[in-house]
Amino acid sequence: MIVFLTLVVAALPGIAGAGQVTDAIGRQVTVPDNPKRILLGFYFEDYFAVAGPRGYDRVVAISRDAWEAWRHLQWQTYVKAVPRIAQLVDVGEVTGGTFSLEKVIAARPDLALLSSWQFSALGDQVARLEAAGIPVVVLDYNAQTVEKHVASTLVLGEILGAEARARELATLHADAHKDVAQRIADITSRPRVYVDLARHGAGEVDNSYGDVMWGAMATAAAGDNIGKGKIAKWGPLSPEYVLAQNPERVVLAGSGWMSREKAVVLGPGVKPSLTHARMRPYLDRPGWRGLAAVRAGQVYAVYHGGARTLYDFAYLQYLAKTLHPDLFADVDPAANLAAYFEKYMPVRLTGTYMTRLP
Repeated sequence: MIVFLTLVVAALPGIAGAGQVTDAIGRQVTVPDNPKRILLGFYFEDYFAVAGPRGYDRVVAISRDAWEAWRHLQWQTYVKAVPRIAQLVDVGEVTGGTFSLEKVIAARPDLALLSSWQFSALGDQVARLEAAGIPVVVLDYNAQTVEKHVASTLVLGEILGAEARARELATLHADAHKDVAQRIADITSRPRVYVDLARHGAGEVDNSYGDVMWGAMATAAAGDNIGKGKIAKWGPLSPEYVLAQNPERVVLAGSGWMSREKAVVLGPGVKPSLTHARMRPYLDRPGWRGLAAVRAGQVYAVYHGGARTLYDFAYLQYLAKTLHPDLFADVDPAANLAAYFEKYMPVRLTGTYMTRLP
């Protein structure tokens, strides 16, 4: 059940300065008053949203590959707006095996903000960080639930002394989910949806999603996610299974993978024509011309960097509108995304973030 946070947000007390906070996975953590030397492992845009345009003045170190390598166009956009980001200490990236505890300690952070997956992957290294006097607070937007999004946002606000801004963002996110849920409440038919992470091109089968990220959003948008029950989090679905399920919507998740000549690209500065050109080869996968989605022209692309973010409510709206257009005729997800960036982010939105293959 989705818990909407109008009441929850109002009920949570603000913590002036700091003290004991509860992070997104329920850990009680003692944090310093007004931290000024933060290690930020992930969720770089969400930190900006809560902290404000000068928020990175408090950051001394980041896991740089998780931003620059994974979302290169996005990284370039933010570095242009806030050049200081490029000068931050790089402590390495957890999943790539380059994370360095020594670099973290040398950067002398007074607080570490990590994603839930970083926290899990680091294992006993977390205890070593804490033993070095560096408290660790866990955020979790990857779970793709309203509860975790709100908990992550509010604890950021508490730590940074930005409670009012955090509550506003949490309420915006929760209310958008509530609106979608109300619109689809009486739906009796859920179109079958296949989500494909399109980073290697049509010739290679990549990840789909079960109960997290795009899979969770497809379900919340009243779609019948064909990955649900087959994949716990993410992983490939066999071509034979996809054909047998005959999805009525296909959603390709792309990003700023400009160095990959066959990847579906979206993001800052990307023209729709390029995105569409990268999408078309997928229609020629064996058997795909016979899919219900392809026959009906229901093939879409979304910006992969938009999942597991505070603004992913706009992508939920987009998926819901592609699945149930009559119920969302008055909703403009692209405009809502642009408005979010205009109000909360240090950069304006340019490029392609959600599109249908014409």
